[in-house]
Amino acid sequence: MKSLLKMTWMEAKLFLREPVGAFFTLVFPLIMLFIFGTIYSNVPAGPGSGGPEAIGSLIPAFTAMVIGITGLMAVTITMATYRENGILRRLRTTPVSPLVVMTAQVVVVFSMTALGVLLLIAAAKLVYHVRFEGNAFSMLGGFILGSLSFFGIGFILAGVMPTARTAQVVAMVLVYPMLIFSGAAWPRELMPVTIQKVSAFIPLTYVVNLLRGLWTGAPWGDHLLDVGVLAGMLLLGVIVSAKTFRWE
Repeated sequence: MKSLLKMTWMEAKLFLREPVGAFFTLVFPLIMLFIFGTIYSNVPAGPGSGGPEAIGSLIPAFTAMVIGITGLMAVTITMATYRENGILRRLRTTPVSPLVVMTAQVVVVFSMTALGVLLLIAAAKLVYHVRFEGNAFSMLGGFILGSLSFFGIGFILAGVMPTARTAQVVAMVLVYPMLIFSGAAWPRELMPVTIQKVSAFIPLTYVVNLLRGLWTGAPWGDHLLDVGVLAGMLLLGVIVSAKTFRWE
């Protein structure tokens, strides 16, 4: 337990010292909110048009965006860099286990992701007066499930990529199309039908669908497919990342 606390504290300081990771987790979602919020706030309120309701629909989508970025980039690049720079090799000579290393990374990245989402929600309520119609505990459960499922993918990529540079390129190649086609950047309803069909094969789509439903108060039973896909991703991520973890 002591080693886990020390690792977690160290990882937290390193995360905050990295401007790119902190920017995309804490600042970038706010920028997106203010850009789209300015657009929607200037449109008369109505079904599917503008007003607080339209801006409120952005919150779960941008939450999924943060989850995708941190899961596929923060976790992947950090772990791959540690291995390439010999940090994991040095940790191997200590009593620290792979579980402690991975748990500390998950705790820090999850905490920063949650902080970014809280800042996003606070800004939306203060500036645009959005309303939350769902259940806070349900929303938290969906957030945890979505985050852990993408952390699993991040650990898999970190384990199989040969270098940190390769891991960074692959993570970027994966995350940007996901943001575009999943509905995280803008609503899927505005996309062509063909693109909507393609989005069914994008993992982040299921995070967006689940969080959007829970935000508006929909029960979990309405999102069994989303929950099943994300739970499967989480289980696969745990099993495969345990097999592919490498100290060097």
